[in-house]
Amino acid sequence: MTWLITGGAGYIGAHVVRVMAGAGEDAVVLDDISSGVPRRLPADVPLIRGSAFDAELLRRVLAEHGVTGVVHLAARKQVAESMAQPLRYYRENVGGLATLLEVVAEAGVRRFVFSSSAAVYGNPPDVDLVGEDTPCAPVSPYGETKLAGEWLVRAAGRAHGIGTVCLRYFNVAGAAAPELADTGVHNVIPMVFDRLTRDEPPRIFGDTHPTPDGTCVRDYIHVSDLAEAHLAAARRLTGGVTGDLTVNIGRGEGVSVRELIDLIGEVSGDRRPALVEPVRAGDAPRAVADARRAAEELGWTARRGVREMVESAWAGWCLHHAPAPRD
Repeated sequence: MTWLITGGAGYIGAHVVRVMAGAGEDAVVLDDISSGVPRRLPADVPLIRGSAFDAELLRRVLAEHGVTGVVHLAARKQVAESMAQPLRYYRENVGGLATLLEVVAEAGVRRFVFSSSAAVYGNPPDVDLVGEDTPCAPVSPYGETKLAGEWLVRAAGRAHGIGTVCLRYFNVAGAAAPELADTGVHNVIPMVFDRLTRDEPPRIFGDTHPTPDGTCVRDYIHVSDLAEAHLAAARRLTGGVTGDLTVNIGRGEGVSVRELIDLIGEVSGDRRPALVEPVRAGDAPRAVADARRAAEELGWTARRGVREMVESAWAGWCLHHAPAPRD
């Protein structure tokens, strides 16, 4: 077995590569390095610089490396950017996936793992846990492209005999090592770190939600647990399981924004009070995964807690940024 991992030099992708290679899986990475970092990859994992749009390159890579399965992580993934650039998101996230699936089907590759997102649910109904059968109603072009991607993956799987697994990530955080940490400032934990580094208070968007402390409640998943879920999905397909599977990847435990900021204060030593701003339109009060299907179908459950996520993310942040001076 050799796995092609698209987007494998990215934050999540590099963790997936390391977990799969560490488990003895042969891997080759395709990444256009628009946001990926080559030095994140193990030295013995080949890196091909290119795009999922390049059908000829894909054909060469599949043939030369004897690829028998694909883990597709390459995509644009910023919600706000997708609102401003919907055409780009559909072109890259759906168009690139269509080209990749065409080449995969043509080459006789029969295993495909797709990186999806809890963004497919949009603002889920007022339920304790969001299950895979919860209606999907994305509220951003990013979420729409992930849902359309799932449809395309399943349809291609049925038509061409490809076993598929779609993994719906909840809120990814943490790092296996400081050098693998997320260097972007697009998710809540690095956004708080960025505010502290600039000597500014963290921000909370609304404290009047119908939750225990009035702030939004979310499900956070350590990126190492997420990487292990990809390995479990790949091995399910290697074991000859056919058809399609869609599973949530989360911890099934909610953490409020205020609880998260308090924990970041403990870890960073900067406990300044948060600035409460108006509620943002479209923010769901609660979005926590029902992760039982992943346990039943993949034999996978998350093992790392939120403190480990924050501590490892802070170590990575400090490697790349100078923390603000403290009194």
